[in-house]
Amino acid sequence: MIIAGILAFTPTRRHIHVIVMMVTIAASTAGGILLILDFLDGGAIAHGVGGWVAGIAIPFAADMFTALMLTVTGILSLTCAWFAMASGRAQSRFFAPMLLVLLAGVNGALLTADLFNLFVFIEVMLLPSYGLFLLAAPDRAPIRRIAGARLYVTINLLTSTVFLIGVGFLYGTAGTVNIAELSGMAAADETVAIATAVCLFALGIKAAVVPVHGWLARAYPTTSPAITALFSGLHTKVAIFAIYRVYAVVFDGDPRFLWIGIAVFAVTMVVGVLGAVGENTSRSILAFHMVSQIGYILLGVALFTPLGLVAGIFYLLHHMIVKASLFLSTGAVEVRYGTDKLGAFRGVAKTEPLIAAAFFVAALSLAGLPPFSGFVAKLSLIVAAQDAGEIVAVVVMILVSLVTLLSMLKIWSGMFWGSRAREADASIDAAPAGAASVTGSGSRSGGATDTLTRTRPRIGAALAAPAIVLAVITLGLGLGAELLLGLAQIAADGLLDTSAYVEAVLGS
Repeated sequence: MIIAGILAFTPTRRHIHVIVMMVTIAASTAGGILLILDFLDGGAIAHGVGGWVAGIAIPFAADMFTALMLTVTGILSLTCAWFAMASGRAQSRFFAPMLLVLLAGVNGALLTADLFNLFVFIEVMLLPSYGLFLLAAPDRAPIRRIAGARLYVTINLLTSTVFLIGVGFLYGTAGTVNIAELSGMAAADETVAIATAVCLFALGIKAAVVPVHGWLARAYPTTSPAITALFSGLHTKVAIFAIYRVYAVVFDGDPRFLWIGIAVFAVTMVVGVLGAVGENTSRSILAFHMVSQIGYILLGVALFTPLGLVAGIFYLLHHMIVKASLFLSTGAVEVRYGTDKLGAFRGVAKTEPLIAAAFFVAALSLAGLPPFSGFVAKLSLIVAAQDAGEIVAVVVMILVSLVTLLSMLKIWSGMFWGSRAREADASIDAAPAGAASVTGSGSRSGGATDTLTRTRPRIGAALAAPAIVLAVITLGLGLGAELLLGLAQIAADGLLDTSAYVEAVLGS
């Protein structure tokens, strides 16, 4: 936050903005890695701001689950910031300050042990997000862009209002909003359970759980690819993290309500993947798949078994990486070819083999094929659901995975496959000098032309690198899944037995 404020008052040194922003994000990521190393034996740490006693001080706490989220959100922030710069969408003097404020809000939301301060940090996340949504958006289709931004702002204001009402209701019934002090109260007191359920409902809106999901698929594709990828890995995932934490601590994993989650999240999987079937742009398809995959992730907490939580946490981290890679690979094509509409041009795989390979790897991982991380995530979740006797959920996951694969093939055939790449749109962003040569001539009609053929790649290494790096990570997580599964096991143990977390917060 401090660095963001300093950068906001140094408008004439853009290269300094870039360097300071990337170093700051890298330092935040390194902090998450150090916390992972600190929690290899389990446990938790906490701090009361100002040294005040527990119950008065603003509490921050961390365990393995927190550390994993801090690390992955840092990695995503680095790659998305890089992509924004490479695509020319980070030219404003306010881009770096707003991105750092956003990351500060994310880190605060992940670290806070107080529901009111969770609300505060969500607001800290949202304020710069509104600016980033419009600031980095493409210049074309301004009406659609403004409509998407208006929907995004409206829904998030509604979500914040509902969440604050729930926090007030909870304070009025329980006398506290400190997560540790609320430990187990919802399982023992129905009034506290209802108040906490209001908070969970608000988090469900923010996570885009069916039936409050439509805003995401309509809003996310209207900003730039870099911001879409960034928001996909931060905003909804912070809400999912909070759902895991609140249900584990405040409800103490109460099994009486788990059936509700299993039903809702199974429907979320189905509705999300069916919504993707009818879309004809890559980002709209991927946005609907976000909704579907959120159902998978939250099924882990709905099962609330040791294997279910491990699978859910692994799936959460895997999905953050893979979905960002998909948005950035198709986003690179959109930036350089002018549109992400399927069928507007084909043959990108021949002229852009690196970006096509990045998409292909991430797409197969999203669909759950080996040897990628998606296979480990889905197999673990399917086994956990089978062990819990949730056979319907198992069938739903398998069927949705098949449709997901078909959707990924739809993007592949409509954008990457074919005999040649064709120029897409007169509003195309300028390519780097010498990046491509053009042969033939013709007129543009309906956003596409059949006679302009690219003979050399026009997506440079700088623009392709973020998607490629994330695709390599998902391959590494698949081949070396034992490492992340072990870390997810430690995180899951902390949710099954919250005593270390509670004691750390109350003793801070």
